[in-house]
Amino acid sequence: MEKRVKENRIVELRAVEDESMIVEGYAAVFDSVTDLGWVKEVISRGAFDNADMSDIVMKYNHEDSFLPMARTRGGSLQFEVDDHGLKIRAKLPETSTNKDIYTLIQEGVLSKMSFAFTVKSEEYDYETDTRKILAFDKIFDVSVVDVPAYESTEIYARSKETYEEDKKNYLELKKAKMLAIMSLENEK
Repeated sequence: MEKRVKENRIVELRAVEDESMIVEGYAAVFDSVTDLGWVKEVISRGAFDNADMSDIVMKYNHEDSFLPMARTRGGSLQFEVDDHGLKIRAKLPETSTNKDIYTLIQEGVLSKMSFAFTVKSEEYDYETDTRKILAFDKIFDVSVVDVPAYESTEIYARSKETYEEDKKNYLELKKAKMLAIMSLENEK
């Protein structure tokens, strides 16, 4: 598509297949010990059960001075609690800040995450100076961070090639399962 601009110069605009800025990662992980300096902290499996996660905002370094990067309420941020922890997937809206952050994630400059929360239930082991979070009350935000509290968190940019490879593997697995089911039914 061509668009005429001042001085009769021509700027070409091309629609390229889905160039979405999609990032995925873990904002929190279970059973991973982090040293906060004054106490070690561990998140128990099940700690997110019944937590209020109705409106989570994705931020950079938990900063309110930056525009939100994504949000569950708008549908650009999705999350899932799995066996590893709190997994997020965000389709970043095309803003200049998001483009910069996305580029830094792609280059590995930003590779860690964090999250802001309140705790409903916890226990302390004073012998080992360890705080175990048993249940969260509310999750406020997930953040791409320069320096994480939990080194085991991660975030990475999804590429179209990675998505296509994952989809191909999924379809092959689905086909294998269907063939196995059909084989079992034929043996009956």
